[in-house]
Amino acid sequence: MTVLTLRALNRATLARQLLLDRADLPVLDAVGHLCGLQAQEPQEPFVGLWSRLRAFDPAVLSGLLTGREVVRTHLMRRTVHLLASDDVLAWRSRHDPMLRQKVLATYRTELTGVDLDELAAAGRAVLADDQPRSMTELARAVAERWPAPGPRPLGEMLVAALVPTAQLPPRGLWRTRAGVRNLPLSSWLGREPDPPAPDGTDPVGEALVRRYLAAFGPAATADLRAWSGLAGLPAAVAAVRGELVSFRDERGRELLDLPDAPRPDPDTPAPVRFLPAFDNAILGYDDRDRIIDREHRGLSVAGTRVVLVDGRVAGTWTVEAGTVTVTPLGRFSRADRAEVAEQGRELALFLSDREEDGVRIAG
Repeated sequence: MTVLTLRALNRATLARQLLLDRADLPVLDAVGHLCGLQAQEPQEPFVGLWSRLRAFDPAVLSGLLTGREVVRTHLMRRTVHLLASDDVLAWRSRHDPMLRQKVLATYRTELTGVDLDELAAAGRAVLADDQPRSMTELARAVAERWPAPGPRPLGEMLVAALVPTAQLPPRGLWRTRAGVRNLPLSSWLGREPDPPAPDGTDPVGEALVRRYLAAFGPAATADLRAWSGLAGLPAAVAAVRGELVSFRDERGRELLDLPDAPRPDPDTPAPVRFLPAFDNAILGYDDRDRIIDREHRGLSVAGTRVVLVDGRVAGTWTVEAGTVTVTPLGRFSRADRAEVAEQGRELALFLSDREEDGVRIAG
């Protein structure tokens, strides 16, 4: 079985994540290809797409949100993602048990004795008037019946797990600050999420395996589990295994992949890229060594924005008053420093549209 080096995996990841070459894809197609973008910080997906697409216009993404072609919702790992609406409707039911379990893992004591089916029915009844509500407003509407848990456990269980909901615009629009207002997906998108297959098969799980590998492969089943939050999808992996090819990484783990997916030469040059907070190019794996050194792994879950140099996390970045400040994690070569400065200046202009904005590299 062919062994893929860390550098080979890095270049494959960059290619799948549209970070090796900026793509000419329409925004909706890019969101779909990436299986969504993590989006609990509402403005971060705009940077993620700017780093991946040529001539990205943020107004297009805002238009897709208001046009209901993309939607903000809890899905993978119980985290808010920005996804194509068709994917949300197709995938949501497959994630329902995981979403319940993850909320219960946080609030098991508070929710002891609460019948979750009754709570779901009560939440749906409150939302039946098609009036968007915050999580707190929804929780308070049912709190008379369940006063003990408090609004936070009730609200999170309702909007993140029991009632498939969308976070409505203006939340998530370009350069817009707005609180979260929730409406059932069925009201916002015009139909209920697809139900599970009646015959016990798992076509959605099989589709998730293929889609994940297209955007993140080659990858181990542990990586698939880390990305989705689902329990590894072993039956789905087994069902599609005949379609896949296998490799080993340098640690001996089996990696699965689509046979015709890009696996560039490990020596392919990788341009500097600025990634937003919580980018799935890093979080979409259990083993993140292919893109970030273990000593810096904590950055990936801390909401730190990072800079890729030669395909790997080599610095962090912030923006204030129109200036992007880059803090290297090591020493930049003169050529790397110049490329980081150029990309940082372009990012500053994208974020502010003011020609005088610039970049500063600390140290």
